[in-house]
Amino acid sequence: MRPVRFRSFWVFLGAAAWLVVFAGTQANAANDFRLKKTSITDACVECHDEFVEILKRPFLHTPVAKGDCAGCHNPHTSKRAMLLDAESGKICQSCHEEMFEGEAQSSHRIFVQGKCFSCHDAHGSENKQNLIRAGSALCIECHDELGQKLATNKFEHDPVTDSCVECHDPHASKKSDNLLVDAQPSLCLDCHEANDASFKQVHKNYPVEKARCTACHNPHGSNTAGILFDNVHEPVAERACGECHTKSTSSSPFALKDVGLDLCEGCHYETVVDALNKSMVHWPMLDDRGCVNCHAPHASEEDFLLKGTQAEVCSECHTDTVDRQKRSRTEHPPIAEGACGECHAPHSSDNTFLINQPTAIEVCAKCHEWQRHSSHPIGEEIVDPRNANVTLECSSCHRTHGTEYEHFIYFRTKDELCVQCHTNLRR
Repeated sequence: MRPVRFRSFWVFLGAAAWLVVFAGTQANAANDFRLKKTSITDACVECHDEFVEILKRPFLHTPVAKGDCAGCHNPHTSKRAMLLDAESGKICQSCHEEMFEGEAQSSHRIFVQGKCFSCHDAHGSENKQNLIRAGSALCIECHDELGQKLATNKFEHDPVTDSCVECHDPHASKKSDNLLVDAQPSLCLDCHEANDASFKQVHKNYPVEKARCTACHNPHGSNTAGILFDNVHEPVAERACGECHTKSTSSSPFALKDVGLDLCEGCHYETVVDALNKSMVHWPMLDDRGCVNCHAPHASEEDFLLKGTQAEVCSECHTDTVDRQKRSRTEHPPIAEGACGECHAPHSSDNTFLINQPTAIEVCAKCHEWQRHSSHPIGEEIVDPRNANVTLECSSCHRTHGTEYEHFIYFRTKDELCVQCHTNLRR
């Protein structure tokens, strides 16, 4: 029994020495500033009495737990709010530098902006990692549209219900876009066993473990069984993958049976023929990718299986047009709302610029009662004085996708616009 008592003595002595060192550290920290109180914490709490309750929280920021308020704050003066010793992001980086190391494939905007306090409480919290809210509730505060969608889903994805960080890195990801902790399909295969018999049966024995799962499934849940996106291509809904792809047993099971329009025409014959019979065809229909330039071949969150919203899909090619509206002084609702199809036919048209009415005047008249708008003559019988080959219409004075001037006219003032034709009135 003597050795046990001897060992206990040394444990007790070590613990006592640690307490002396810790107390000395606190005292030294206080003495460094020649404080009246025995510690920095005591000195600060004398005025900031709300910290009496904060210090009782189960999770404290390390400087707070150590009583080192001056680790982040200047005790006397600062150019920054809350007497911070530097920009908040730089203060955090001085301790958490491992978060900022290496090249990231995707980064959380607020992390890049150094807005750490958008998610973390700088002093203490009821939640781990000093998070302001626990689990997905924190993320939904910013991603409110997604939050509304989650609340109405009939079929949930378990990781989303538990916590977004099951799949996403809240700061930055070195492995994938969208802050995913790993690229697809590796991420999904952490939970889903691809060799399971039922898994293979559902996927008709296609090697989907080598594919991108979100081509069909909504990772945040949906109203469709199997958390497929809410708009599903009929062959996918019927699990008839062989309608478009070669057999699952072939050497290239994901290969398409045909390319471009030739593949889609098999089911969408009338749509394809109608489009090709127009004098002007939208060029994405005619290359080797055909319909999938704009449409998702399996499933989508958007109507008509669009790969994204109309604005997102159209801006992939028409970036300048979308950017012009962002700079425009006057907002044109169809463009600002991403409703390109209000004016344009997406596949083809017999009209210039693929507009969906015979004339630009008729397109504009769907929203604007132009007869009441102005007494200025327009129409097929009115020749543009600047060019005898064209007639006057709405776009003779207004640029439909916006300008830097009010009412998206081409010049700074109405007078400057009018004298382009009425030259006799120039001064």
